[in-house]
Amino acid sequence: MEFTKMNGLGNDFIVVYGEPSLPANAAELAIRYCNRYFGIGADGLVYILPSARADVMMRIMNSDGSEAEQCGNAVRCVAKYVYDRQIVAQTEIRIETIGAGVQTVTIQAEDGKAQTVRVDMGEPILEGERIPVAIANNPVLNAPIEADGQAFEFTAVSMGNPHCVIYVDDAVSFDLHKWGPLLEKHELFPRKTNVEFTTVRSRDRIDMRVWERGAGPTLACGTGACATLVASVLNGYSDRNAYVSLKGGDLYIEWDEATNRVYMTGPAEMVYTGQTMD
Repeated sequence: MEFTKMNGLGNDFIVVYGEPSLPANAAELAIRYCNRYFGIGADGLVYILPSARADVMMRIMNSDGSEAEQCGNAVRCVAKYVYDRQIVAQTEIRIETIGAGVQTVTIQAEDGKAQTVRVDMGEPILEGERIPVAIANNPVLNAPIEADGQAFEFTAVSMGNPHCVIYVDDAVSFDLHKWGPLLEKHELFPRKTNVEFTTVRSRDRIDMRVWERGAGPTLACGTGACATLVASVLNGYSDRNAYVSLKGGDLYIEWDEATNRVYMTGPAEMVYTGQTMD
């Protein structure tokens, strides 16, 4: 299998192009190749596939073999991959996902290579039953949740995949490894959830650390950054345009009031290409 190792702010992927459809053993391959000790090492295995609705389709398998509905950092990597190789020549590219439908991305290029990618992430889903979360509110705002005897409050948002945003005193030093897995699999989330621990520094600057569903702690999460901005606006903590600072770097997130759509701008990088032995 030929592959390209890519990352968006350190959220890294094994990207495969040329398959006609998602392989039947994609889950097994993700577990094997994403292993950082006995495999290539990555947060997810991404397939760029043909699409009848868009320029290409993206399917992403988490490192535990589960399939993610959407991934903002992976979308940027896919856009860079197809643009840099001139698989899609134009700077506006349409990418189909299973969770967020067709997304439009805009390439900002230099010398024929994508430098940053702006993604139309679509409208946030705020109804509890659609996120999904076992709370029938719209929105699910500052809802109580308990894990291992500790009480938290969370705001739930879907960006094509579920997110649980929790505000803490210091997201950078928060014990992600203790609380992330407990909240990811909490009974309130029927399809599990991504968990964002968040601290608002100013109206246009937010710190966030993420525990990703199916992957654990990652350096960045694009949909999580979008969900964090939406939750912060709903709570009155931030403006509609803000930088979300993750461990791997910053993403610029905009929630347009007129269209209700969320836009994410950030980099994507190619690291190396390779071929597996089997």
